Amino acid sequence: MFTFPILAVRKVINRGIADAAVNGGFRNPYYGTRPGEGEKPGLWLVGDQGVYIMSNGKLAEGFRALLVYAEQCHPKGDVDWWDYKRRHFGADDGIEFIEWERLIPLFDRNLGATHLNVELTETDIALSLITR
Repeated sequence: MFTFPILAVRKVINRGIADAAVNGGFRNPYYGTRPGEGEKPGLWLVGDQGVYIMSNGKLAEGFRALLVYAEQCHPKGDVDWWDYKRRHFGADDGIEFIEWERLIPLFDRNLGATHLNVELTETDIALSLITR
């Protein structure tokens, strides 16, 4: 399971939408192998050096996407980040797309929640909210 502050997730989504408006749409997380899939408002859950979410709006030349690391899996703060990533995301690098239509209504119905939990299963991405 990976945990992210809801305020940070909202910032990532908003940044992706803003980047898309200025730069012509959303990026394809599948490097063009699945045209049209994932080219909509959302965020990417990325397993790489740690696990993080990032915005998916197209970027201007030289600009970087906004990203936020999972509380459990930041390579500069968690000494066991690699083991945690391998156990909960897998050993390989990868990207999972999460549509903002799944997130924003969830956040708006649960205004007291402070954090988003993301859990990957063999076939699905499970989302839940917690309050700290």
